[in-house]
Amino acid sequence: MGTTGFFVHEDCRKHDMGPGHPECPERLSAIEDRLLITGVGDALERRQAKPAGMGELLLAHGRRHVAALRGLNDILVEEIAAGGPERYSLDTDTSMNRHTYRAALLSAGAAIDAVNAVVSGEMENAFCCTRPPGHHATRNQAMGFCFFSNVAVAAKYACERLGLKRVAIVDFDVHHGNGTEDIVAGDERILMVSFFQHPFYPEGGSLKQDSNLVNCPVPAYTRGMDIRELVDMMWMPKLEAHQPELILISAGFDSHRDDEMGQLGLVEQDFTWITQRLKDVAQRYANGRIVSCLEGGYNLDALARSVEAHVRVLAGV
Repeated sequence: MGTTGFFVHEDCRKHDMGPGHPECPERLSAIEDRLLITGVGDALERRQAKPAGMGELLLAHGRRHVAALRGLNDILVEEIAAGGPERYSLDTDTSMNRHTYRAALLSAGAAIDAVNAVVSGEMENAFCCTRPPGHHATRNQAMGFCFFSNVAVAAKYACERLGLKRVAIVDFDVHHGNGTEDIVAGDERILMVSFFQHPFYPEGGSLKQDSNLVNCPVPAYTRGMDIRELVDMMWMPKLEAHQPELILISAGFDSHRDDEMGQLGLVEQDFTWITQRLKDVAQRYANGRIVSCLEGGYNLDALARSVEAHVRVLAGV
């Protein structure tokens, strides 16, 4: 049985978008506490993430976008030193403090580190327990709590730097991964499959129809058994045909029925089932290689239980 990596960095907790914001540092604490209490953490190989480099980010993002975020960070540091505001708002939901840029670099870097580890055979699979999340960040815009598209950066890195010819991205967040889609649409090396509540944020859901995208919008209150049928009918034939050499997961647990951020009806057993189906595909075509990156999940108890269920399958415990 291969090793399951657990990629973290303490500085990911320092990014803070203000009191009451659902995408809060406590999300990481809830997950880590749960894995400690249940003993699942003992089965994981813990690694410190390293920040993504400029060249790696530019595989997925425009130079101006990366430079703008870095510049805003520099301005914030100067203004805070002069007694100015602690945060800068990018939109109504998304803001930066002086730690955000580094946390975003670490979140993207964790995905890259994990890809390197699993593609080299050092680990079988990995979970990146980092924040901020990434799947709403488009090539040229931060939005929806996201700054860099961690999974899209990792997918492009696997293809461009490691020479993989077939990568799959699986997104089971309650929200559509519009940023990931914006970056990978039309790249036939990368298959992206997802389900998401619709109509919902972001407006329009999927706006692209490229052949490498399998978008499955579902109405509010869709339950787990219906999602499982969708996975078998819509995802699995495309994944089998693509024969991915690596599976990347945008692991959003806000599709849990207890999460008030959305209105889908999944429970822990559904995340277990989905993860096992993906693990089966990875074992057939990718030597088991999976890298999963935390996206949404805002009810702390449901998030912690769901990540535990997900990681248990990855680690085989």
